[in-house]
Amino acid sequence: MYAILDIESTGGKFNEEGITEIAIYRFDGQEIVDQFGSLVNPERKIQPFVVKLTGINNDMLRYAPKFYQVAKRIIEITEDCILVAHNAKFDYRILRLEFRRLGFEFERKTLCTVELSKKLIPNMPSYSLGKLTKELGIPIVDRHRAVGDAQATVKLFKLLLNKDSEKKIVRSNVKLQPKKNIGNNLLKIVDELPDEIGVYYIHNEKGKVIYIGKSKNIKYRVNQHFTNDAPKAKQLQAEVSSVSYDLTGNELVALLLENHEIKKLKPKYNKALKRNIFNYALYHFTDKKGYIRLKTGKVKPDKKFITTYTSAKQAKVSLEKMVEEYNLCLKLTGLHNTEKACFNHGIKKCNGACIKKESPEEYNKRVKALIDYYSFPQENLMLIGTGRHAAEKSVLLIENGIFKGIAYFDLNYQLNSPKIIRNLLTPMKNDRDSRHIIQSYLRKRKDFKEIPF
Repeated sequence: MYAILDIESTGGKFNEEGITEIAIYRFDGQEIVDQFGSLVNPERKIQPFVVKLTGINNDMLRYAPKFYQVAKRIIEITEDCILVAHNAKFDYRILRLEFRRLGFEFERKTLCTVELSKKLIPNMPSYSLGKLTKELGIPIVDRHRAVGDAQATVKLFKLLLNKDSEKKIVRSNVKLQPKKNIGNNLLKIVDELPDEIGVYYIHNEKGKVIYIGKSKNIKYRVNQHFTNDAPKAKQLQAEVSSVSYDLTGNELVALLLENHEIKKLKPKYNKALKRNIFNYALYHFTDKKGYIRLKTGKVKPDKKFITTYTSAKQAKVSLEKMVEEYNLCLKLTGLHNTEKACFNHGIKKCNGACIKKESPEEYNKRVKALIDYYSFPQENLMLIGTGRHAAEKSVLLIENGIFKGIAYFDLNYQLNSPKIIRNLLTPMKNDRDSRHIIQSYLRKRKDFKEIPF
């Protein structure tokens, strides 16, 4: 659990400042579950430059509560939380300073979104909240006011959680919650999970991810893990300390995120998906006579393929279906090794490309149609789909035929260029599995809007 906050202060000498406004959002990693915001009477003068910056003056605070009147609420809303702030060192220092004046030692673990941003979104022109959020397409209402800045920090932190492929942020949170009677606590874990689509992470008591899965209903799927009597499931149940999750908003992003996270984190109970699944591919080349030929074979990293398969048998069966669907030649697809006409020409299912009866131009039209169908629709493409809530969209970025990763953006931002998306992007490998997942999904479903660029 996180408490995302922003504080406005009076300014002045170090450790003599006071709080003029505070906003705190209790955040469970997915959504805000509680919030608090208030002006505060600092019982001291506000520096003129701060008045100009924030618009908060002493007259506005005359009847505002003093810090001791809001202190109890601050303790309650931040209990068992990691404090998150943009320049957390400043906000945490000011908060502790106010509590010390009351004779109370306020202590929480902290995370700084400036430091996290520098690690997870490198090479930005500036890491000030205003400039950084502008580069990322995150709107700020009431800049330099606690509520507006805290709301923007919530959105920024969501983005950083998405980009944290090592799950270091989540792991640091899990470690704060030691394992207690986990055998009796499985039901409680399930109760706190959403019945929505996404990827879930099962952690042990050290915070390490030991299993990753994806489901259209996370609560239902995790419950299956916890009620399964199979030996592997029993082992998993014995090690569970907590379950975290990333909602994705749609199945394609869930499939890609699951594939990416398993290969990145290599959980002990995800043996099958740690390696590439699709080890056979369909290739094409043009022969000396000008005919485009197809052939299947093992995936080679330096060779461009059309699509991939899990086995040689699956590749052959698929190619046989393509021959029938596109009226192709058995000889030119490597399915009939002969010097003469192929078998299909004899039964009038081949137009004679095998014996030059059909011209390369006519034959290649159908082969190109097949290649187009099994390839990305465009070399440079943004695929826009549903987001994690009504005011959000997801986007997949493909540049020069290479899958780059996924991102989310608010509907109030007009997407007309991939520039912002590159900043928001959670990078993913353009491996054969991710390409197969995208190509296969787009052939079956049309719920993503295609925006070429």
